Amino acid sequence: MFRAMRRAQQQLTESQTATILEEGSYGILACLGDDSYPYAIPLNYVYLDEKLYMHSAKHGHKVDAITNHQKVSFTVVGQDQIVSKEYTTYYSSVIAFGKARQAEGDEYMRAFTALVDTYASDQPKQERTEQISDCTQAIIIAIDIEHLSGKQAKELSQN
Repeated sequence: MFRAMRRAQQQLTESQTATILEEGSYGILACLGDDSYPYAIPLNYVYLDEKLYMHSAKHGHKVDAITNHQKVSFTVVGQDQIVSKEYTTYYSSVIAFGKARQAEGDEYMRAFTALVDTYASDQPKQERTEQISDCTQAIIIAIDIEHLSGKQAKELSQN
């Protein structure tokens, strides 16, 4: 169902792929938008229990797109170093393919807590907890990953 990587020697291991997802702070969510136009949006996220989670308003283009077509992809760039003397870029990146849905119940709370703890860890714990409890205008989008593909520049593969 998913294509094999054409340049297999540049493929990252499962561990390397997971590390990029764990260490990244934002990615690009791509979905099928209005009138079948691609719709891609940069979002903060967390990688938790082999799923991706992101915070969202309850309504808007992204939510409508996901409601109409659950299949999405999410791209995270782990490294992006321009090497002008070699006319190339040393990069690593991950693409996750999966189905997006709204997280509910305990999953919602675990994901929301992980997001707040990740992006506001310098704030007092009590305040973070209150922010989650007081937030009634947001949802948590979950992506159930069906396929992961990690790739790096051939120059990094040789190291």
